[in-house]
Amino acid sequence: MTPPPRHRRRRAFLADLGMGFTGLALGNLLAQEKPTGQPHHAPRAKHVIWIFLEGGLSHLESFDPKPELNKYAGKTIAETPHKGVLDAPFTKKNVVQFTATERKLMTTILPLQVGFQKRGHSGLEISDWWPHVSGIADKLAVVRSVWTTDNDHAAQLQFHTGRHIFQGYFPSIGSWVHYGLGSLNENLPSFIVLGPPVPPHLGGAGTWGGNYLGPQHGGVLLSSDPANPLTYALPEAPMTADEQREQFAFIDELNQLDAVEYPQDETIRARIKSYELAFRMQSTVPDLFRHQDESASVQKLYGLDQENTQAFGRDLLSARRCVERGVRFVQVFHGYRVDGNGWDSHSELKRNHKRLCGEVDLPIAGLIRDLDQHGLLKDTLVVIGTEFGRTPGVEGARDGRDHHPFGFSVVMAGGGLKGGIAHGATDELGFHAVENRHYVTDIHATILHQLGLNPHKLDVPGQKRLEIDYGEPIHEIIA
Repeated sequence: MTPPPRHRRRRAFLADLGMGFTGLALGNLLAQEKPTGQPHHAPRAKHVIWIFLEGGLSHLESFDPKPELNKYAGKTIAETPHKGVLDAPFTKKNVVQFTATERKLMTTILPLQVGFQKRGHSGLEISDWWPHVSGIADKLAVVRSVWTTDNDHAAQLQFHTGRHIFQGYFPSIGSWVHYGLGSLNENLPSFIVLGPPVPPHLGGAGTWGGNYLGPQHGGVLLSSDPANPLTYALPEAPMTADEQREQFAFIDELNQLDAVEYPQDETIRARIKSYELAFRMQSTVPDLFRHQDESASVQKLYGLDQENTQAFGRDLLSARRCVERGVRFVQVFHGYRVDGNGWDSHSELKRNHKRLCGEVDLPIAGLIRDLDQHGLLKDTLVVIGTEFGRTPGVEGARDGRDHHPFGFSVVMAGGGLKGGIAHGATDELGFHAVENRHYVTDIHATILHQLGLNPHKLDVPGQKRLEIDYGEPIHEIIA
């Protein structure tokens, strides 16, 4: 394809510049866009698969059983020996109201909506809605004492960045990993996002964005649909490979002219890198989603043969294929694919959670088993999180539970962590995290520690961070 005269004039101009100022300027820009990519200490893991259940998974019906809820069902909290939870300092101190009207505490106790059993050799208690995950109990580290300060769904942003939405937008945990370690595969993004993403009013792209680290460190949203994994990077019209190569080359030259004129503009720098990566991705990304290349037994392991598990199973199988190819951080969302509420069970918790657990239980267990069988679990840290738990008290007349940021559970596996362990605790009603309390950035710090990164060494000049931003690794769950 012969370029029009104006294209040739621009190319001549670039050629005249040669390896002088243009090459120097761009070289310096790209060299400065992240740290060296070397860990600060010996890493125990290389990859993270971050599973996020949108809406608020009930810790009480999953990984933190509370028999006292059955014992005092129908009574108010004030009528039980545990009435002190309402006066605990955490009730007011650690919650920043999202709305002008203070959220009412639900005080009439709702019994557990599902049974619990001790699982595996470790005896880790997990609910009956997680039969497949129960089968790998001895590989799990459950942190039962996580808390946040947002009692509305913008807590999804807080879970990923460590900051309340009222404080603004900050780098996500995935972007910090990308910033600190860079890529293991030059043909794929180092940070990939799968599944139905967080809605804009709850943080949206901020949950995988780079913010002041720069857009080049944010996640790349892909689809596990094998027929259309990379919609935004496909050519607008049919063209040959040579034509497309020529088009990308011309766009790159225009971007380089902008970079010379505006050398401090990091958006231009990210644009140059994104076009280069997009060209390579057009051939490499479709391969990530060729699930038919996997054996029938592997596809079954993820539930690809069942309608209710197929969509999420595809996302998690894609996550494993990403990790195999060197992707550092894979963020997988679940919850808003089927309806607008996800795990947000303000009513009929039993119906809501039983259905959604049925969608994720088999694929999550399949992922961890598959990683183990491929020898990848030792290098891959799997995290199963949610923005908060659910209240011990009933909401309304249809057996639901409200938002509950005071204490809830996060499940982790692989990446050099202990298995078959429950760390931390909530009180007898599951209301407050009371033993080994962990703000969400302790989860972040644990991930970074296992990857060989020290959060205190990831500071960016001119960007002041709070002490709570750094968190502390949870050493009790590290093997």
